[in-house]
Amino acid sequence: MARQIGPSCKLCRREGVKLFLKGTRCATDKCAITRRKYAPGQHGQKRIKLSDYGLQLREKQKAKKIYGLLEKQFRKYFFMAERSSGVTGEVLLQFLERRLDNVIFRLGLTASRRSARQLVRHGAALVNNKKVNIPSFLAKEGDIITITAKEKFKKKIQDDIELAKDRGVPAWLEADHANLKGQVKRLPVKKDIGYEIQEQLIVELYSK
Repeated sequence: MARQIGPSCKLCRREGVKLFLKGTRCATDKCAITRRKYAPGQHGQKRIKLSDYGLQLREKQKAKKIYGLLEKQFRKYFFMAERSSGVTGEVLLQFLERRLDNVIFRLGLTASRRSARQLVRHGAALVNNKKVNIPSFLAKEGDIITITAKEKFKKKIQDDIELAKDRGVPAWLEADHANLKGQVKRLPVKKDIGYEIQEQLIVELYSK
């Protein structure tokens, strides 16, 4: 499982967008990117003009941080997308969105992808009534995802659902928060992503 060592809020500040890595904190005024809208570090407030390579690298790093992946995992998805039919960049984003931990997060059942990943690892996620404990499992059209948390954890999940309401649920998913479940209505397309990711820059970086 991908692990981030160090302050999560610095990652959001470095990329200039909310990555929802801290769960409930991201929805409050304590969110670091709300308080300090500049990159971390001694020279964070300086304007630095990036080279073409720098722009490509930052876009890849942003996508990795959003989905909580390490380099080896992210590169694997790129090569899968490259071998698939369709536009490589858009297929890459589709693979990332279809990850089970991301689907649970996007359904609004958890406050962060990290929380969703933890639920999956602990065996609390069912796909079509079958237990799946692999966060990278790729959901398919028609799949029904259910959270079977123990009673003592349901209060936290309900709190997360309340906090996630402002995010909304993307059109390719259908959520049933009362029963802690959701369904994949169709495969996601680029406009469903919810983040400004220039996937073409990532393709250019890996194609060098």
